[in-house]
Amino acid sequence: MYGRKVKLRFFFIFLIAVTLSLTIFLILKSLEENVVYFKSPSEIKTLSEMQQKKIRIGGMVKTDSISIVNKELSFVITDFKSEINVVYSGLIPNLFEEGKGVVAEGFLKDENFFSATKILAKHDENYMPPEVKAALEEK
Repeated sequence: MYGRKVKLRFFFIFLIAVTLSLTIFLILKSLEENVVYFKSPSEIKTLSEMQQKKIRIGGMVKTDSISIVNKELSFVITDFKSEINVVYSGLIPNLFEEGKGVVAEGFLKDENFFSATKILAKHDENYMPPEVKAALEEK
């Protein structure tokens, strides 16, 4: 019914559509694995179930909460409403100190305990990560 040219064009259009769909699917799947959600300590307290995905927790390092035992740093992150205990083993940023903003990336063990794999500290006295600033302004 259709000529050879029409069938060939339809085949190429179909092949391009399938390739494009597969490419978009693979891009979205790889982005899904690399997404890290940001939460404040108050948002952690309201979670209905614990997530086993990597998340970021941001806030201020509570004064007099930093302790180092056997190369393991433990401290408390607060958003001035709730607090969460954080444990971290690794290199500490030079600007990390009490009373300063911090973002910790890692895994939530329970609503009061967070195991960090990475610590991010702000770089000057005027800068605050947008996620931390928004979370503190909401509270």
